[in-house]
Amino acid sequence: MSDGYYEFGTAAERWERAGFFFDAKEYVTAARILAGLVEEVPEQVAPRLLLARAYYHSARLGRAETELRAVLERDPVEHYARLMLGRTLERQGRQTEADTQLRLADALSRTPTASPPITS
Repeated sequence: MSDGYYEFGTAAERWERAGFFFDAKEYVTAARILAGLVEEVPEQVAPRLLLARAYYHSARLGRAETELRAVLERDPVEHYARLMLGRTLERQGRQTEADTQLRLADALSRTPTASPPITS
């Protein structure tokens, strides 16, 4: 398949195409499409997060870590990115770093409980 196929169409069409490849577990192809999207719209978190997931599932853990850290620079409270980063670090044998990210992900994913009403 030529490189033109991956770059063909609007950003929305490429996003949809990447999703189809990701859902089909064609992670390398999805990453190839998503890398172009991320380059085009670096401020968008969703394509970068899906790119990180594609890298993770295709065992390109260094690249996954880089993308996840970029997501967290833009959105430090993105709990799923923290969870993915923790899992990525675990797969790299970096358990101490992973534990920190996993604890943060757990804390960020919890719904705050409502305070009891104040009565006099």
